[in-house]
Amino acid sequence: MDKKTIVKNFSRYAHMYDKYSNVQRKAAFELLNMIKKDRFTKIMEMGCGTGNYTRLLREKFKKAEIKAIDISDKMIEVASDKLRDKGIEFIVKDAENINLDEKFDLITSNACFQWFKDIEKTLLKYREMLKKDGIILFSAFGPLTFRELNFALGSILKDNSIASAGFIPLEKTERILHDNFKETGLKEIRYEESFTSLIDLLNKIKYTGARGDGLGSKISLDRGTLKEIEQAYLNKFHRIKATYQVFFCQGSVG
Repeated sequence: MDKKTIVKNFSRYAHMYDKYSNVQRKAAFELLNMIKKDRFTKIMEMGCGTGNYTRLLREKFKKAEIKAIDISDKMIEVASDKLRDKGIEFIVKDAENINLDEKFDLITSNACFQWFKDIEKTLLKYREMLKKDGIILFSAFGPLTFRELNFALGSILKDNSIASAGFIPLEKTERILHDNFKETGLKEIRYEESFTSLIDLLNKIKYTGARGDGLGSKISLDRGTLKEIEQAYLNKFHRIKATYQVFFCQGSVG
């Protein structure tokens, strides 16, 4: 995946993200409910986006020091405006390359890790940034996300698919957790949404940045091609729906 293009897509529609990010919001609540410890002093959130999960963290941990990092300055602008005077330190930085000489009780992230080029290397770095008994907790989309769309695209455009087809599968995610943390937990939830048309689905993907770097090659989706893809979609699934495969992952250093 081309990270520069991913950042560009997220930044371009940062002002639209909250309107279309229903699944990400559900995942944020699920993630928060997995936190059993009721007290943290230092929290680092990776890929904070427009700050929806950040807000939940602040509400739950009112006295904690929170650093929220995102690679998109436009996303940070929206988040910092939304959470003005909430005592959050926002940092524009690639969460995969960040180096802070600090230790945290909790390192957490909602719907960000699927964009990392090297999850294993990044998790190893995060492990070194955790205090003793510190926890890492994150959600990430799996490769079955938008599986219906990827099927329809593949049936018409052959070797083309959107970025979600390349996300890390469950088994590999589980292995990476076990290799890097003493105690781990992982669960999968599949959300589903329905749309009135293919265009509605594509707009949802565009405005949430979920297309990543787009199709594998530069193909113009003209009206005729879109109609073919939509018909292939309906022939197979009988309606325009989208599956979101989300992994909820937890690890501790013990």
